[in-house]
Amino acid sequence: MSVVNGGTPTQSANPNMGREMPKVVVIMGPTGSGKSRLAIDLASLFPVEIINADSMQVYRGLDVLTNKVPPEDQNGVPHHLLGTVSPDVEFTAKDFRDSAVPVIDDIISRGCLPMIVGGTNYYIQALVSPFLLDDSTENISGSCSIYHGDEELGIELDEGRDDLKYDHNHLKKIDPVSANRIHPNNHRKINQYLSLYYRTGVLPSILFQGKAAENWGQADNFRYNCCLICVDASVPQLDGHVNSRVDSMMTAGLLDEVYDIYNPNANYTRGLRQAIGVREFEEFLRYHVPKGRCEDDSAGFSPKNLMECNEILKENMRSIPNSPSDGQPSLLLKEAIDNVKLNTRRLVRRQRRQLRRLETLFGWKIHYVDSTEYITSKVEDSWTAQVVEPAVHIIRSFLKDGCSATETMNPHNSGQTIKKDVWTQYICQLICTGLWE
Repeated sequence: MSVVNGGTPTQSANPNMGREMPKVVVIMGPTGSGKSRLAIDLASLFPVEIINADSMQVYRGLDVLTNKVPPEDQNGVPHHLLGTVSPDVEFTAKDFRDSAVPVIDDIISRGCLPMIVGGTNYYIQALVSPFLLDDSTENISGSCSIYHGDEELGIELDEGRDDLKYDHNHLKKIDPVSANRIHPNNHRKINQYLSLYYRTGVLPSILFQGKAAENWGQADNFRYNCCLICVDASVPQLDGHVNSRVDSMMTAGLLDEVYDIYNPNANYTRGLRQAIGVREFEEFLRYHVPKGRCEDDSAGFSPKNLMECNEILKENMRSIPNSPSDGQPSLLLKEAIDNVKLNTRRLVRRQRRQLRRLETLFGWKIHYVDSTEYITSKVEDSWTAQVVEPAVHIIRSFLKDGCSATETMNPHNSGQTIKKDVWTQYICQLICTGLWE
């Protein structure tokens, strides 16, 4: 089956004006809602190839913790950018865009339908918008630029973690313009701006000014003709589901994974170690793992003894959850597990808030399918009727007629209105060039 890409030219601001825009399906939604399963189910009806848009699943390793779809469950559907990046490097949104665009071109050249699947919304924004991560700022001109607040752009600058701490001096070294805007004691904003920089590779002071800010992420400036589908569910059901999923991960080998990646001297603000579920176990592992660990060269372990030593430590660690003891290891482990659940629930809320902002601030027309009934009942017929069939109808209409003019409303939207922050700060050229110090 071949998919013909086509679409209606958009407004003149769009660089795609005058040519047919390739069609791309995007499956979005909060963690635990069923995005990956829906994409694989849809691949049985459409010539789909999946491009992963989860910022932690792009890395090699931690397959259980990051909830990667194992090969045996992929049903032969091609998956791209899944477990391909070194865990020690920072894979920014710009890196994702630069990697995904040629993959999409290749998929389309073979008559197939690219399907972007993941909950990292800033990855998706970077991919579909031709303005977010431009390599130059040639559109920004004048002796003074308008510096827009991040609330106006609707950016969620972190992914559910409140424990990655930076300081004002660090931001000042990287981006003095942004640092000048923030009070040194506003740790949350400092964390957000530095998180944005490390994840996108773009200075906040560049991203938030001039034409780049005006055009970034707007629906009428998309790089592709996008069909946006969000799998969502009610928050109480998602909360219960992610709690149960963490318990299942513990059974599936989560402790072994975090043991293997544990390094007390590692940087937990970059690469795969940013994943929720890594840092939460740090205090437990620091207590449980002997100083120097088995791989310490000074211990003189042979490869065989090294393997045996690590296995003994892992076996002892695995026995702790089933131990009747209320000792320090059990308490630390329980606290770690509870924190993983808490931070994952926070992530759910932030992802849902991001989606509302994409609609309200950027005009994204998102179609919603509801997995609440399935999450609650685990009845397969409800998954088919409430999630798969509506998604199939949306995609068939999209392939036939192009983007729908009306989105499917989210039944779980709280109804809260997101307002643009109209605050702006005028920054003279002296500050913009960093010469004010």
